[in-house]
Amino acid sequence: MSIAQRFSMIRTETGADRNRLHYGATAKVFHWAIVALLVVQYAIGWLMPDVHAGPPGVPMTWHISIGMVILALIVVRLLWRLTHPVAPEGLLLTWQRITSEAVHWLLYILVLLTTLSGWLFASARGWTLYWFFVAPLPMLTSGDRALVKLLNGWHQYFMWALLIVAGLHIAAAFVHLFYYRDGVMRRMLRGEPATGSFTGQPVHSTRGQS
Repeated sequence: MSIAQRFSMIRTETGADRNRLHYGATAKVFHWAIVALLVVQYAIGWLMPDVHAGPPGVPMTWHISIGMVILALIVVRLLWRLTHPVAPEGLLLTWQRITSEAVHWLLYILVLLTTLSGWLFASARGWTLYWFFVAPLPMLTSGDRALVKLLNGWHQYFMWALLIVAGLHIAAAFVHLFYYRDGVMRRMLRGEPATGSFTGQPVHSTRGQS
């Protein structure tokens, strides 16, 4: 085998390893689209008038409609994650890899539970729901006052749990960006993956420690 062939093989293997560690464009689009929509959802949820006073108005219709989009996106994102797995960052400690994986799955579950509980709450209230004022949404249940109160409580709990876990996730990303400087956060940003092993940046965590 010539020197040129060996060099070409090394470049190909290195590129494959980087792609395996790097989230693809589709996963990134799902991720950032859901993040942006969640920011809008929380803003509408906190700014809209009291929903217990009567039938849903324009803000609630937007809130429910965006929630349906988030629900659809998180389901597709979950299926994409299962069919297009990405290897954990090799520079992470064992406990960091386990925690990162657990937080990711917890975020998926909480987004599902938050959106579904909101849909159930609106259905239990007996509201006529429309998706962006155009298509009627199916009613998932019909309930009494006790069920409405229960579902509203669940929706609030899931909402706060999602906010807390997302905050921890964001904090961890910034720790890796500014403290460890290991390139973990760049796996979900635009461009090629960058890790300490590729860029020569100082890395405080090393493989093999636990």
